[in-house]
Amino acid sequence: MKQLDWLVLIFVLLFIVIYGIYKSKKIKTSESFLGGKTNPWWMVGLSIMATQASAITFLSTPGQAYNDGLGFVQFYFGLPIAMVILCVWVLPKFFKMNVLTAYEYLEKRFGLSTRILTAILFLIQRGLAAGITIFAPAIILSTILGWNLMLTNIVIGSLVTIYTLAGGTEAVSQTQKQQMIVIFIGMFLAFFLILKNLPLDLNDALLYSGSMGKINPVSFKFDLNSRYNIWSALLGGTFLFLSYFGTDQSQVQRYLTGKSLKEARLGLLFNGLFKIPMQFFILFIGVMVFVFFQFEKTPLNFNPLSQKLQNNTEYKSLNADFDKIYQEKKEKIAEWENGHSDAVMSELKVLQAKEVVIREDAKKIIDKAAPDIESNDKDYVFIYYILHYLPTGIVGLLIAVILSAAMSSTSSELNALATTTVVDIYKRNFVPNISDKKYLYASRLFTLMWGMIAVFFAVNASLFENLIQAVNIIGSLFYGTILGVFAIAFLLPKIGGKATMWSILIVEPIIILLYFLNVTEVIKLEFLWLNPIGCLLMIGVAGVLERFVRREVT
Repeated sequence: MKQLDWLVLIFVLLFIVIYGIYKSKKIKTSESFLGGKTNPWWMVGLSIMATQASAITFLSTPGQAYNDGLGFVQFYFGLPIAMVILCVWVLPKFFKMNVLTAYEYLEKRFGLSTRILTAILFLIQRGLAAGITIFAPAIILSTILGWNLMLTNIVIGSLVTIYTLAGGTEAVSQTQKQQMIVIFIGMFLAFFLILKNLPLDLNDALLYSGSMGKINPVSFKFDLNSRYNIWSALLGGTFLFLSYFGTDQSQVQRYLTGKSLKEARLGLLFNGLFKIPMQFFILFIGVMVFVFFQFEKTPLNFNPLSQKLQNNTEYKSLNADFDKIYQEKKEKIAEWENGHSDAVMSELKVLQAKEVVIREDAKKIIDKAAPDIESNDKDYVFIYYILHYLPTGIVGLLIAVILSAAMSSTSSELNALATTTVVDIYKRNFVPNISDKKYLYASRLFTLMWGMIAVFFAVNASLFENLIQAVNIIGSLFYGTILGVFAIAFLLPKIGGKATMWSILIVEPIIILLYFLNVTEVIKLEFLWLNPIGCLLMIGVAGVLERFVRREVT
């Protein structure tokens, strides 16, 4: 990065942090730190979107589209349905009971044991996810600065933890509108510059990417082994978002800061209305990056550390084949531009398929020759484009976009983890009657603790297929079970706490087992389906157990 980029980056991040600390300097009570009900609907909506829009969104999603096209947008099709359901049935209950966490409601319905167990499930999955949201921007800085990745994780995690300690929920909410402004400006500039730099006009770019299978937003094929199709989206996705927005404290806490039930509802509906277009837009940027790189020579692997293998005999041979295919593609694309010939496009598809195979072979060589280097390079695609092809100043702004998103989402998660730990575990079970000043102190102490835990997870993270997949997989391992608990609480009054608690202990191991059976290819079941399966299993098992409980009583 050039000096101007560093100045832009530092200015934007310092402004956001200083503004957040200034706006939250009057915090004197634990309730204000954990989440007071003060925000209008538009701030609630922006806060919800900013919490979702982590660095992973802007780092990983374009890389997802570069490789697989627009199909990932289907993942969000269940979001508007979930928003409507939550606004009608869930929010009124939370506001009527005036709760700080979603799990407070469960004690009144089922008893203390179920509340604690469900809160612990949340703490496990959100603690893991917080580590991933730290890991994502760490990749960027380690790439730019040449820092050790572990050290970068520790530095970023520490900075975000300090930022959250300064002001709690108030600092998070106050800065998220500035962060979203920076994010939207940066992404629109990136989109404009990509179109400006494309050798093709937009119509030809759409035609080319469509022919290559990248413009494929909807698949109507029903297949449990297909990760993204309309059925997994409307069924699995709806269940995932119901659990995420209805039971995950990192999101519940955002709309519980609304001034009223009406403001919270409007904030949720705002998110449901704009999230799909935003994700489509970010994915479309990734597709345009794919088209751009048809005319520009790219590395065999986008991870810059892979350059260490340039002297490896096998890798060097693959690189030569890769260069040859690039030259052939370049000639065929020029030929295709003249007449849009279907025959030429067929040849281009064959060459593209060969390129994909060579890239996969390169990953295998990296895994074998240098296992300490991450071979899965989806998450490096967009940052490579930013650093090598965008003008000075814009590079700094886009890095600020990604790091702003990281600060926003990670601080929200740490604050939610601290809130749940204080309200549902510490205050409820250990020290119910100490002064508010001591609760405020405990809140900050638990924020620090979860920051350290998140850094630990970040240091030990893996890229999985890519980061956007990793976060959703972690959520899906727990969300179905948690949603099942709330579904029973809201819809099945005859099922009691004892049956529900034992159902959690039975169903959660089954869901984890199903996931690992899929990973080891014993069964074929993509992760989105774990959400409805977990929820329905919870309801079914609890219903059966309730009959045994009643027999014991009688």
